[in-house]
Amino acid sequence: MYASRLLLAPVYMGLSLALLALFIKFFQELYHFIPFILELDESQLVLKLLSLVDLTLVGSLIVIVMFSGYENFVSRLDIGDSTEKLDWLGTHDYGSLKMKVASSIVAISSIHLLKIFMNIDTTNNDKVMWYALVHLTFVISALLMAYFDKLTKH
Repeated sequence: MYASRLLLAPVYMGLSLALLALFIKFFQELYHFIPFILELDESQLVLKLLSLVDLTLVGSLIVIVMFSGYENFVSRLDIGDSTEKLDWLGTHDYGSLKMKVASSIVAISSIHLLKIFMNIDTTNNDKVMWYALVHLTFVISALLMAYFDKLTKH
């Protein structure tokens, strides 16, 4: 049963493929964005930049889940002292990983909601309400998780 944890290793390796897909999508967006940068007005520029920030946040979340999850559930990463090492590697337990994921989801949701608000005249009011309610649900869930995590640590 203990050896079954090794079944997670290919899953975390698969996340590196997801990171590669995100890398391709980021540079595809950048490729389509750069030629028209002088033609965009300020709100369109901000929306495009928010899309790039959104992709970057998702990529960072994938890296955190990939390395922390592997180190917590599969095996310690054997990285020598002379090799470049991420400072946070080995410091995240399951609880802190859960909080990082929750806060990243709130940040990503905030960016999506901001994009909706910047194009509010093209979005139906019912949809805006649902977007705001879903975002509020993410925020409340993250706050409750942080509160319960604090309660269990004491």
